[in-house]
Amino acid sequence: MSFDTQAGTHGAWQPRGRALQWMNGLVKLLLRRSRRGKVGGFDMLVLRTIGRKSGTERQTPVSWIPAPDGSRLIIASAWGGQGNPDWYYNLAANPDQVRIDVDGGTVDVRAEQLHGAERDEAWQQIVATAPRFAEYQQKTDRELPVIRLVEQR
Repeated sequence: MSFDTQAGTHGAWQPRGRALQWMNGLVKLLLRRSRRGKVGGFDMLVLRTIGRKSGTERQTPVSWIPAPDGSRLIIASAWGGQGNPDWYYNLAANPDQVRIDVDGGTVDVRAEQLHGAERDEAWQQIVATAPRFAEYQQKTDRELPVIRLVEQR
């Protein structure tokens, strides 16, 4: 499946630069200390991608929703911002070179963007589980990408 969601023309404010680095660092610290995989009541994981420009590993905490097939769903919401988060483009460039820190370990996964009916079905599950994503969708005119992370064996 292709990663093809374009940036929108409007959306909510997105933290950038040092503010984003500080927030992500704090969430990663809380995740590692809690050992429960939850921050603020949300299931969280650390997404390890390869930077599309730098080629270096990037670590980003993201919330996830369990899919019926046992995979994990993540949403490139950027809090309803106009643009997709940087990690979305890193996944697009290297979908088979992704790892996640979850449940006290690191797992190799393959990233797939969902489209059409498959995305619609997953979206219904996502907003039923985490209504904040419906609020994020209302803030922007881009369709929030839904990514499935499938364990590689």
